[in-house]
Amino acid sequence: MKLQLPLFPGYVFVRLALRDRLPLLQVPGVARLVGFNGLPSALPEEEVVAIRESLTCGVRAEPHPYLTVGRRVRIVHGPLIGMEGLIVRRKKRIRFIISLELIQRSMAVEIEAADLEHI
Repeated sequence: MKLQLPLFPGYVFVRLALRDRLPLLQVPGVARLVGFNGLPSALPEEEVVAIRESLTCGVRAEPHPYLTVGRRVRIVHGPLIGMEGLIVRRKKRIRFIISLELIQRSMAVEIEAADLEHI
């Protein structure tokens, strides 16, 4: 059995109405909701969809340091078609980086160069 680390340690993603946040904040271990100036902020829907699609289509994902600069690409073939992000090379393999700006965390999935186009 292989140990799998969480993609975003310390974060749990929930969808809830703001009026329902108090019971969530009373759960042991929950410190706060991500936000600014005391107001919760929602992750952009396209970022949530990108994570969900990458995980449900069977690609191997792992945590990656947050990136803001790099070569931007779009996936043109395969289960993640249409997604945009950055690429990095690691051990002669190409990794597609999906970043969540709000929490400044990223995840990486391996991908073939033929499945990409530069933006």
